[in-house]
Amino acid sequence: MQLEPKVLENRFVRLEPMSEARREEFRGACDADPQTWTELYPYAMGAEHFDAGWSRLYADPGPDRMNFAVIVGGRCMGVSSYLSIAPLDQALEIGGTYYHPDVRGGPVNPACKRLLMGHAFGAGARRVQYKVDAINARSRAAVLKLGAVQEGILRQDRVTWTGRIRDTVIFSILADEWPGVRDGLDRRLAMFP
Repeated sequence: MQLEPKVLENRFVRLEPMSEARREEFRGACDADPQTWTELYPYAMGAEHFDAGWSRLYADPGPDRMNFAVIVGGRCMGVSSYLSIAPLDQALEIGGTYYHPDVRGGPVNPACKRLLMGHAFGAGARRVQYKVDAINARSRAAVLKLGAVQEGILRQDRVTWTGRIRDTVIFSILADEWPGVRDGLDRRLAMFP
């Protein structure tokens, strides 16, 4: 698996490797939904937590993380990332996803995931996984709608930044499943104007 950070684009979104140039737009997107950061995410990116989160996750992400700014209408409206990149295992996770509330529920998430999975499987991935907080019904439904298979729940998997103990639901898509998933996503995206 040979992944490279590069611009990925379709008619709905442009995914750019996250950079300092998008930092303030991303801050604005994160500040648009403070409740999400306190209830659903294991880390905080809103308000006073943004700078520390940026330094830890985006300024120098390390070799096993690749962050993409989600650009809609020319502005950064969120982020989605490759995580736990394991070239020898030909596996990775797509996660760390956050969208401004204005772009949720439409074509942005399936368009982003179509690009990210297409790039990953095209680069030689054998397995793409998603990890979702068990209480995040919206994200669980979105991952299933992508065509992923739920594998199980890791009980008491993490402690979030608020101290809540999180159960994590694991989903995956394998390389031999990707053509069917891809075709389903393409049909779904074709229905949007």
